[in-house]
Amino acid sequence: MLISKAYAAAEGAASAMTSAPSASEAFMWNMGLVLVLVVLFYVLLIMPQQKRFKEHSQMLQGLNKGDKVVTGGGLVGKIDKIEDGNEEVVVDLGNGTKVTALRSTIHGKDEPRLRKKPANDPKEKKKSI
Repeated sequence: MLISKAYAAAEGAASAMTSAPSASEAFMWNMGLVLVLVVLFYVLLIMPQQKRFKEHSQMLQGLNKGDKVVTGGGLVGKIDKIEDGNEEVVVDLGNGTKVTALRSTIHGKDEPRLRKKPANDPKEKKKSI
């Protein structure tokens, strides 16, 4: 009883199947998929990277003496000497320690509002579920 229905369904499906696509149709489908992947790659990877690079360049151009910065090595200090057109910046790390860093190695401004609180902060009240 079940076998005959399965054979009947298979025979009906086989007759309803269309012929295989031609070579040009298959090529167009493949090229369409490649185009979709290229667009996704651009939107998800390249555009955000360009945006970050542009913001970093603007931040580097807007640096002034006295700004608190974080270097590529993780050092935090204040800019002691900066000149337009010069790639070198003198950063005061405190206690009279000054280092010369390339402008491009400065990762960002150290702003207190951007710092996250530690995970085990006792001042933070835990919510019960």
